[in-house]
Amino acid sequence: MKVLVVANQKGGVGKTTTTLNLAASLAATGRKILLMDIDSQANLTTGLGGKKTYEETTITDVLLDDASLESLMQRKPEFNFDVIPGSPDLISAELEMARVSDPTSILKGKLNLLAHKYDYCLIDSPPSLGMLSVSALRAADKIIIPLQCEHFSIEGLAAMQRTIIEINEATGSNLKIDGILRTMFDQEKERAREISEKLEKSLAHQVFSTIIPKCDLLAEAPSEGKPIMYIDPDAKGALAYFALAGEIIMKFEDKNVA
Repeated sequence: MKVLVVANQKGGVGKTTTTLNLAASLAATGRKILLMDIDSQANLTTGLGGKKTYEETTITDVLLDDASLESLMQRKPEFNFDVIPGSPDLISAELEMARVSDPTSILKGKLNLLAHKYDYCLIDSPPSLGMLSVSALRAADKIIIPLQCEHFSIEGLAAMQRTIIEINEATGSNLKIDGILRTMFDQEKERAREISEKLEKSLAHQVFSTIIPKCDLLAEAPSEGKPIMYIDPDAKGALAYFALAGEIIMKFEDKNVA
């Protein structure tokens, strides 16, 4: 199982949208997919028709090593993947995690127990830097950074690069950014085209060829509780995520590259 973490310390860049729709596109290829929401906003969970509710056992209990991932598993046969839902109580999780030894390593250990069941696990991590996001990053096999082609998003990319270096230094990990995904791309904007070209020149080995275009249906799909491909598989946003899934399969499943 490859663990793909979709992360960015800047919000509003299509992080949850990417996690959800990439998972659906990978599942459509017949691969076994697990989705995990560790953001207290639980937007991934609600984007699949779930609710932001306080349950007796939540992902917080898993992060505290008090519960198993299997105990939270929700089957989504209509989408051909399984989900570990997020919860509002993740807001307090970081305070509670402080009482546990090496708390940011727990998630990786829990996922290792499921490695034989899935081809991919995709994690939607919170935009803020803290123990939740560090837990996700430490569990990652591959890190994907979605960003808009605008000035502040480039700053967010630089911040993520610094964060990963700091995590590596503190934990002895060997994390790196494996894919940069341009999202909400507006071909009509000259500045967006300029930044896109600069990314291709300076970070060519990290930037995905696939570009996710600006697409109203991608923004509207969460209110339907479905990935975009289940609303309109021919929408430009749906086709872009299909293309991204294909690119990831080629890039990350090639033994000479992985």
